[in-house]
Amino acid sequence: MAPKVLISDKLSDAAVQIFRDRGVDVTFDPSIGKDKDKLLAVIGEYDGLAIRSATKVTEKIIAAASNLKVIGRAGIGVDNVDIPAASKKGIIVMNTPFGNSITTAEHAIAMMFAVARQIPEANASTHAGLWEKSRFMGVELTGKTLGVIGAGNIGSIVVARALGLRMKVLAYDPFLGEERAREIGATKVELDELLQRSDFITLHVPYTEKTANILSAENLRKTKKGVRIVNCARGGLVDEAALADLIREGHVAGAAFDVFKEEPATENPLFNLPNVVVTPHLGAATTEAQENVALQVAEQMADYLLTGAVSNALNMPSVTAEEARIMGPWLKLAEHLGAFVGQLTEDAIEEIEVVYNGIAKDMNLNALNCAAIAGVMKATNPDVNMVSAPIIARERGIEISTTTQDKTGVFDGYIRLVVKTPSKTRSIAGTVFSDGKPRFIQIKGINIDAEIGAHMLYTTNRDVPGIIGTLGQTMGENGVNIANFTLGRSARDGEAIALLYLDEPPPAHVLDKLTATGLFQQVRTLRFDAA
Repeated sequence: MAPKVLISDKLSDAAVQIFRDRGVDVTFDPSIGKDKDKLLAVIGEYDGLAIRSATKVTEKIIAAASNLKVIGRAGIGVDNVDIPAASKKGIIVMNTPFGNSITTAEHAIAMMFAVARQIPEANASTHAGLWEKSRFMGVELTGKTLGVIGAGNIGSIVVARALGLRMKVLAYDPFLGEERAREIGATKVELDELLQRSDFITLHVPYTEKTANILSAENLRKTKKGVRIVNCARGGLVDEAALADLIREGHVAGAAFDVFKEEPATENPLFNLPNVVVTPHLGAATTEAQENVALQVAEQMADYLLTGAVSNALNMPSVTAEEARIMGPWLKLAEHLGAFVGQLTEDAIEEIEVVYNGIAKDMNLNALNCAAIAGVMKATNPDVNMVSAPIIARERGIEISTTTQDKTGVFDGYIRLVVKTPSKTRSIAGTVFSDGKPRFIQIKGINIDAEIGAHMLYTTNRDVPGIIGTLGQTMGENGVNIANFTLGRSARDGEAIALLYLDEPPPAHVLDKLTATGLFQQVRTLRFDAA
């Protein structure tokens, strides 16, 4: 029997035809995406669901999807899909991570032109029958300095376009190496320098804990007088109220926003201010981009349903069924190792080396590498998956190397991850125990045996008495329960580490208390996908 796919959002006729040409039984009904009751009633009939942003694939929908094997999102954002619920039920969630890149980059450039020349206001004035030629005095882009926050896939395209306009480009991106910066033609700088030197600033980063409010009121005050701000990335990256105040004061000359903290944005502090250009999240709204992502998702879903091939999956590695059965815990271990290092690394990563020892060296190393790299990159870009992670790493000039070793030591096999930055080298190793659970077995050359949980606290200190008591007492006094406690040291009176597996993340003031004791060189909370 042919697999059945429901397309519940608007996709191009060509995408629908791809399914039909491949022998897939496809139902194209864009009205279902906005009718959650109807979707709930029919979803059990289908093996695949192709969507855009209108369809909300909730836990309730997934629970009713008795036959569903794959959800394909035409586009990058999957906020409308309950991925954990889909994963638990064995449903693959795919997206098309690179189909909108050029379109979004071009929109940012268009917005920069619009705010530089006050085009929307001049257009409205002229339509009103006025001829206010002297009112709309703009600025040229040629010779100006553009600050690009985030030099990944989209940001690097913006850099190329800006260089073509004869602009000088500064780039701030913790994961951008010097060599990659030279390749794309940008000057790598720290954020403060970018703020102080840029005539225009454009953002191209995902919304994460590290990037949320990256242009805060404090940082906006650091900008050059007369700066113009462009945001076509994600809402919540800029303090919109603070920006509005600085526009009124005349410190910021203008802004162009396609995305907002609250969407749909029917009200916003930036609305109706002079020389502020706003659009309703149109970054991906071109005929070409919509066609590209629709065709891509149709091909990917058809490949999986007919051949089992997996592409651009957010919750599953590209491995065979037999490999998945054996490698599942090792893939999770590789991701955990990467996540550990990624959350602790602030500098640009130059090299990632993955060492496979014993039984680990005979597995699908490509998949394990992808899992490890994705773990590292997700710290700054949660949209990264096992397919896109190596591409993004390569774009950022990160050198990836793999080493295999015959069995050494007490474990049948282990994985060691070594990450190098200009200032330091980090190393962590782990293995999978007979119960199928990944464990950390070495950090910074210090042997440990640490169970991995969703919420963990990592500390470093000199080996002195009282560390256990201080950690335990501080957690206890603040109602944070410790599920597991692991210590390790290089030597007596030498460097020591502690890893606490916690039932919930500790509040910030708890970390401040630990830091205030003066006992610890480093106090960091870490998060892991422990599912």
